[in-house]
Amino acid sequence: MEMFPSLPLESWRESKETLHRFLQVVGKVRLEASQRRNHWWNVPFHITGRGITTRPTGPYGGGDAFCVDFDFVAHRLVVRTLSGREVSFPLAGRSVAAFYADTVAALDALGIQARPQHPYPYDLPDAGRPFAEDEEHRSYDPAAVTRYWQVLTQVSLLLEEYAAGFSGKTSPVHHFWHTFDIAVTRFSGREVPVPPEADPVTREAYSQEVISAGFWFGDENVPAPAFYSYTAPEPADLTTRPLHPSAAQWSPNRGSHLALLTYEDARATPDPWTTVLDFYATAYRAGADLAAWDRTKECPDGITDPHLRP
Repeated sequence: MEMFPSLPLESWRESKETLHRFLQVVGKVRLEASQRRNHWWNVPFHITGRGITTRPTGPYGGGDAFCVDFDFVAHRLVVRTLSGREVSFPLAGRSVAAFYADTVAALDALGIQARPQHPYPYDLPDAGRPFAEDEEHRSYDPAAVTRYWQVLTQVSLLLEEYAAGFSGKTSPVHHFWHTFDIAVTRFSGREVPVPPEADPVTREAYSQEVISAGFWFGDENVPAPAFYSYTAPEPADLTTRPLHPSAAQWSPNRGSHLALLTYEDARATPDPWTTVLDFYATAYRAGADLAAWDRTKECPDGITDPHLRP
């Protein structure tokens, strides 16, 4: 399997837009039925050997515990209960409206009462249109979706290696269905006074100082796949700090800045894996130095005992 295979946004944009909404439908079921965790850690998807999963969820409303999996090998949505019952259907050939109806029918067939509280897209151009009425988005290229999952898995493993170098509070490696990216977040342990006007989602996500590292597949703002990192709150003079490799840059983003390394620039290097890890490390050090993080929490190779470190 090629490391970081090519996946230009334009090669699968329509399929990505459809899949993004499929993920939001299932993600909102997970949001409704799972136990809330700090910083919304209960909500995102995790990687499996065949696709992505909600993880076991519930029990909800007195019913059975259940799990919803996107199988990107067979290209099916699979809903399973703890008691062993299962309903599945193909992902290809469905509009978002049909996918939503089939997902609800699968839940009904298994006696699962969980439903999205707000069955509309989140932070997408058609946020005012219910999933049940979206006949526009219906493209699904199985080969492109398989490639997306393969890239997602490789990046997930790379982020796991990056995450191992910090012994402080760290999130799991998460695939976020609302923004269609994958990330891991380190926490300084210091609380942040969030402005009162901030929405509840943002308040909980950024209640403490963070440095996040991740990857997205491209969107209207950054129209190409890219690795990224940010520090929140952003310390003064962050963009004066150097990034490696030289192709990486600081990019304005909603009043702050992202460290960006495009996927293609990483792929063009002799060792993309090491290049991206170096990129994440320099972006982390830039934020951690300026925000005066406790650097003793860094643990190369995941080893916290100083006597065992090389």
